[in-house]
Amino acid sequence: MSTAFRSVPRTGVIYVSTEAARLGWHADASDWCNLGQGQPETGPLPGAPERLRVAHILEADQEYAPVAGLGELREAIADLYNRLYRRGMPSKYTAENVAVSGGGRTALTRAAAALGQINLGHFLPDYTAYEELLDVFRLFSPIPILLDGASGYAFSVGDLRKEILGRGFGAILLSNPCNPTGKHVRGEELAAWIATARELDCTLLIDEFYSHYVYGAAGDAPMESAARYVEDVDHDPVVLFDGLTKNWRYPGWRVTWTVGPKAVIEAVASAGSFLDGGGSKPMQRAAVGLLDLDATRAETAAIQRAFSRKRQIMLDGLRALGVVVDAEPEGTFYVWGSVADLPPSIADGHAFFRAALDEKVICVPGEFFDVNPGKRRAGRASRFRNHVRFSFGPSEAVVVRGVERLGALVRAHGGR
Repeated sequence: MSTAFRSVPRTGVIYVSTEAARLGWHADASDWCNLGQGQPETGPLPGAPERLRVAHILEADQEYAPVAGLGELREAIADLYNRLYRRGMPSKYTAENVAVSGGGRTALTRAAAALGQINLGHFLPDYTAYEELLDVFRLFSPIPILLDGASGYAFSVGDLRKEILGRGFGAILLSNPCNPTGKHVRGEELAAWIATARELDCTLLIDEFYSHYVYGAAGDAPMESAARYVEDVDHDPVVLFDGLTKNWRYPGWRVTWTVGPKAVIEAVASAGSFLDGGGSKPMQRAAVGLLDLDATRAETAAIQRAFSRKRQIMLDGLRALGVVVDAEPEGTFYVWGSVADLPPSIADGHAFFRAALDEKVICVPGEFFDVNPGKRRAGRASRFRNHVRFSFGPSEAVVVRGVERLGALVRAHGGR
């Protein structure tokens, strides 16, 4: 490779997919079980709205979309947030509080590019793609916040206050629910986080891409967002990221958004003007109808019925094999488990991953979630070297078959 370029690492899902492809896996390979995938099943679910399969392209759609997104889509997103989370509240989101982008990473990259010279907190473990994102832009200083599996990855509002004051954080980035652990800050606890951020002027950058995949909460098809606890949409330091990718099960559309104070939206849209130039105009126009309130609730209810069942299949299956789950996932479609108690030959994440490939099963070693911008902790063993992330994003049949194959793998290595 030319000396002008640096070596750019692949994110966890891309790495494991590439390694599996060397052994014959491809997206349509029915003989493989992809328990490493970061997308939900995209086909019909009982009780869900009919899947949209045709997008009409207008003559005007041949042109660029505005960098901040189509006005009608921005309005539809703002209206959905207001109807879901802000009924009876005087401060409402408008189109000016929304920027549309071509994918979740794009939305996060725009926000990172717009940050100033601050200390930015991020949790360990968390989403693998944060690692390069936090390293590319050098104005801010990323500082890790370690979470402990022994306590179920809990992080109280008191802990939050200590970290903000002690480390001088100007912002904190987190996925909620968390990818990979499934830990979910919700209800009164989330309200206290928002109040603390408001009081201490620390911006919370909250990746809510799994906010419709929540389990064990009260109510029919609950959806949780920090938008529910924002007092003033233009002054509270809360920036949200979401999109069609997970919560509407249209990952291939690459339609995502950022919701926050108008000044922040102006900044991220300006960043988008030089980073990506804006998203797909035809897909944005097609997305408007998907944000109907009743359709969104129906889709969420269908997701939670199907994925709750798969979640239990995965939890029961992994525990029967001897995989230790520090905390049952309260959200997402992942189970985060330790293989440390399995036979020595498969007792670390990478060894387990390699052995699983031989059974045509894909999973993701936990080390990828040890977000380490700039590899500043180089030479130190990862705290998550014995962990693996297992996805129950695929269909139930694939999840069942994958767990069965992992059982055969463990037994072949002398386990249960």
